[in-house]
Amino acid sequence: METLEDIRLNVPFLRKKVPNLTSAARSVGLRPATVSNLCTGKIPVGRAEVKTLVALANLADCSLDDLIIRGEKIDMIETGIKTLDLFAPLAKEGTIGLVARPGMGQLVVLAEIFYRLKEGGYTTVLLKPEGDHPDLDEKEDFYEHVTYSIEETLEKMRKLGKKEIAFATDRSHVLTGELHDLQDRLQEDGIKNITTFLVDLKGEAMDEDLPYGPLETLWHFDMDLASRKKFPAVNPMYSTSSVLEGAHLDQHHLTIQQRAQKLLRRYRELRALVNARGMDSLPDTERTTYNRGERLEAYLTQPFYVAEQYTGVKGVSVSLKDTVSDVQKIMDGTTDDRPVDQLTYIGTL
Repeated sequence: METLEDIRLNVPFLRKKVPNLTSAARSVGLRPATVSNLCTGKIPVGRAEVKTLVALANLADCSLDDLIIRGEKIDMIETGIKTLDLFAPLAKEGTIGLVARPGMGQLVVLAEIFYRLKEGGYTTVLLKPEGDHPDLDEKEDFYEHVTYSIEETLEKMRKLGKKEIAFATDRSHVLTGELHDLQDRLQEDGIKNITTFLVDLKGEAMDEDLPYGPLETLWHFDMDLASRKKFPAVNPMYSTSSVLEGAHLDQHHLTIQQRAQKLLRRYRELRALVNARGMDSLPDTERTTYNRGERLEAYLTQPFYVAEQYTGVKGVSVSLKDTVSDVQKIMDGTTDDRPVDQLTYIGTL
């Protein structure tokens, strides 16, 4: 029987019909952040206001039946990266947006993802934007194919045929509309086996509500984590994915994910208090929350394979099953007596 959890927005359709969704949403009184959360599943479609869905359908010039997909599962690509798999799983054949300013490590995360996907049998393609991008040039070796135009990219993907493809490009191709054109032409050719990653080399995406338009997965980077060298500096509270919709993910995963978000949110509030007034300012009732949040944050750091030559630390991969189990143990107090540095940049407990 179909339930409210079995429905979701048809994000590719919406992306095609309303490419300038930020301004379009505002023009009809919708908050772009609300639209973004509906696209990624942070707000389930079943809980959305009817007037919001009707407004989106009007923008796309379609019926609600066209806008909403029923009963179709979004598959997850397990990356072995703890914080991504737990809080914002990678949607297979979806569009993934990385929102960060320079220095937060988005290109390192992208290179690591492509390294891991290549190991899993994916073919990796990078469409380089115009101009000089030294940080991107440094990581070019992690991509099997590098293209320099939409036409060249299209021809390359046609030649790759039915291979699973991980494709990355810069936000500049979203703003010009070229990416939408590429995706339309690929769809016309019947090429659907592409998982697309979008980065923002200028760092302007942080200032936009929908910097890439509708997305299946959003990874929002955090300056506080980056400044304290807690990498990958992906914010567990603001990153999300349509994979997380209740009917499409193990319920135990969802429960642990939501508990972990709640703990980390409170820990951040307490950390601000401690930074301003010291540990003695913490009420006794909150010390356990603070200590477990600190340990969970440490555990979510992870050594990357692509950074081994710089850090001297061997990269690790952690299964989703182990991540969920370890996070539950931390929240239940199993690691209360372990020093924080023993949980930093490790694999499993």
